Amino acid sequence: MSSINTNISAMTALQSLAKTQAEMETTQKHISTGYKVGAAEDNAAYWSIATTMRSDNSAMSTVKDALGLGAATIDVAYTATNSAIDVTKAIKDKLVAARQPGVDRTKIQSEVTQLQNQLKSIGDSAVFSGQNWLSTDSAATNYNATKSIVASFTRSAAGAVSIGTISVDTTNTKLYDTNATATQAGIVDGKRDAATGALSAAGTFTVATLDVSTLTDSSADLTKLEGFISGVDKSISEMTSSASTLGATKQRVNMQQTFVGALMDAVDRGISTLVDADMTHESTKLQALQVQQQLGVQSLSIANQQNQSILSLFR
Repeated sequence: MSSINTNISAMTALQSLAKTQAEMETTQKHISTGYKVGAAEDNAAYWSIATTMRSDNSAMSTVKDALGLGAATIDVAYTATNSAIDVTKAIKDKLVAARQPGVDRTKIQSEVTQLQNQLKSIGDSAVFSGQNWLSTDSAATNYNATKSIVASFTRSAAGAVSIGTISVDTTNTKLYDTNATATQAGIVDGKRDAATGALSAAGTFTVATLDVSTLTDSSADLTKLEGFISGVDKSISEMTSSASTLGATKQRVNMQQTFVGALMDAVDRGISTLVDADMTHESTKLQALQVQQQLGVQSLSIANQQNQSILSLFR
């Protein structure tokens, strides 16, 4: 039936053209933004997942920065400990020289004193970002011997988040403690046993304060001097263990930095898979829609012209 009130062909062509136009707008948005899911209305599930993962990736970026800060702090402590080992070796050499009968121990002590001052300078200078792991004060209200480095950010299947840390116990790595006691003492300022040289609450000397200037060649004084040598040698061993611990911890921090970086890249790839537009596909689709649009316009034009044929019936 031909009707001048309702042009069914034109209505059909118009609906098809409107659909094509809507698809073109969507495709053009994908191309201009680079996202196939740019808002919740595009795909609520994918948008929600991507938004959460972007948030977590931002947190992991902060974790990576924290690991860098921690690595630098460890490196400062490690470097200072190595320097302290060299200075303590020099003190040991001076003490061995002082063991020789007849030497001027007063002059040797003047050199030892300078080396002791250098040790103190090293301990006090090992500061990074306001933290000093080698020269501490255990009496401070906010003191904590265990230093923590933020190492990870994780989200459980239930959505709960947690922060992982790498801990460094400075109890056995510190050189000085302002509040040195039987339980809190640094390697350098801790009291040492006269016979074994080991740290001891009942010790009679410290590496930081030992003095050979008044010692004589008597048997008792030579024994005391040999105790000094044992104590300094023991402190070198303890510093070496401390440096090994710090070095191993730094290696772990570096490995965690590498892992976090790789994990962030993997998360980025996952987000891309969910929400990024395939530009090759979208550009091909746009070309097809442009052809459909042109055909739709022509189809609508032909449908609008059909009613003109009815006029010939009244001539």
